[in-house]
Amino acid sequence: MFENKPWLKFYGETPVSLDYPDISIYALLKRSCEKHAEMDGLIFFGQKTSRPALESQIVHLSRRFAQIGIKKGDTVIICLPNIPQAVLSFYALNRLGAISAPIHPLSATPEIESCAKLVSAKTAIVLDSFYPRIAPLVNGVFNKIIVCSLKSEIGFFTKIGYSLGPGREVKAIPYSENILDWANLKKTGQNAGEELAELEAPDPLGADEMALILYSGGSTGLPKAIMLSNRNCNALGMQMYALGCFIVPGDKMLSILPVFHGFGLAVGIHAMLIHGGTCILIPKFKAASLIAMIKKYRPQLMAGVPTLYDALAANRKFCKAPLGSFKDFFCGGDSLSPEIKRRFDAVLKKSGTSITLREGYGLTESVTACAIVPRSEYRERSFGIPCPDNLLKVVKAGTEEECSAFEDGEICVSGPTVMLGYFNDPAATGETIKTHKDGRRWIHTGDIGCMDVDGFFYFKQRAKRIIKTSGIAVYPSHVEDVLNKHPAVRLSCVIGVPHESKGEEPKAFITLKEGYEKSEELKSKILESCKDQLMPYSRPKRIEFIDKMPMTLVGKVAFLELEELERSKHL
Repeated sequence: MFENKPWLKFYGETPVSLDYPDISIYALLKRSCEKHAEMDGLIFFGQKTSRPALESQIVHLSRRFAQIGIKKGDTVIICLPNIPQAVLSFYALNRLGAISAPIHPLSATPEIESCAKLVSAKTAIVLDSFYPRIAPLVNGVFNKIIVCSLKSEIGFFTKIGYSLGPGREVKAIPYSENILDWANLKKTGQNAGEELAELEAPDPLGADEMALILYSGGSTGLPKAIMLSNRNCNALGMQMYALGCFIVPGDKMLSILPVFHGFGLAVGIHAMLIHGGTCILIPKFKAASLIAMIKKYRPQLMAGVPTLYDALAANRKFCKAPLGSFKDFFCGGDSLSPEIKRRFDAVLKKSGTSITLREGYGLTESVTACAIVPRSEYRERSFGIPCPDNLLKVVKAGTEEECSAFEDGEICVSGPTVMLGYFNDPAATGETIKTHKDGRRWIHTGDIGCMDVDGFFYFKQRAKRIIKTSGIAVYPSHVEDVLNKHPAVRLSCVIGVPHESKGEEPKAFITLKEGYEKSEELKSKILESCKDQLMPYSRPKRIEFIDKMPMTLVGKVAFLELEELERSKHL
């Protein structure tokens, strides 16, 4: 299967195949904590969590989760940024046999409700400052809400600065039997080990059982819940080590990609922890704080999206920061433009290091990264070669027939990170995952690309109607649903338009109902109406009123015509 693949000659010492243990995500972490007990697990606002302390807290929290009624097979929404509680929740739920479903912490109330109902989640873990977004769902959707605070995880002097900072006001949380304080949950029952242990799941999760749900819009733009197994997540962590990071115990990762993103969770957190690494948790990107972390901790690794690297390359202070400790910078989440890579590589060269920014390719249906640019070879606009045990191929539309070198077709992915399927959606699963004549399960990504004669793959465009802005997916149909609720809007269509640093941003075309006149004031009112229902990155930045919406022969909005119209304006 792998012997004749052209990309293998670029593997160097990387093995073609890895031995994946038949254990859970938590069990693999536990093994690492025992092996590398002297290394720190997490660093957050200067507070260090040792690996023994990390493992001990996970065990205790899993027992406390069981005590409040969470059991094996339950799905729990994690609505948190990159803070210790997010990491502890992920592993504690896994130990208990429950399923984590992380979502963007800035999700609007309707989006949280949709994600929860899709997977029948009755419990959520949320940051106190975001609680108002989830409060309307108490009892109606969620039976229990666990509320976290940053103050419980940071030092005394940091707490003072945090309290005095702008926008830090948190209204009193109405704690009750159903609304629980994380801090109290964490403290209570420390001496009740035997009693709590009886509440644990009777048997651990198997390697191929569902452990994680990540959300993706899919080709229709409707939310889809992607079911991922323990093996999926463990395999990615091991693959990235083998072909990507070469983590040495004690290496530190700037964990800035969010935990609700597959790359942020599986690579920025899990891959590091299972190989003896330390995660420096960064809940929000700010160049100044990132530079301070680099100066203080001298990290070895960082993963980010193109817009992050674009911003850093333009930051004068970052260009003077000590980058000599770094072994790798990884870029994922969206296609990396050659210009951003050139600018960032120039910063690295000026700092005296020989490393360059390395791009990868992946999709949530395979946890995330399934290919990466090798250290030894870079080819412009290529996202590299497959990770160990992964196969990629380019096929002609609607077939299994492989394209010839440099011929464009649909990118397909096979390997141990391929999802179990879409939750409660066998039809969509069957459309995306197909068993080919070789007996392997292949993801038909909907992405168009090609492969060269040496096995390097190139991304061209998305066949699926998804907008990628700063590496985060925006689903046009969801945005259109919100726009169409406005009393002035008859019909809307949202497309992605080029943006220098974000890659793309949403633009809305709108036809108005009778009685409404086109005006800049009306545009502002429509955009304002989106604020409570859409996250900032998914809100349209521009609106264009049109008299008649182009339609296909079967009565659907011809969004491709609008994309072509937009392109013609820039020729």
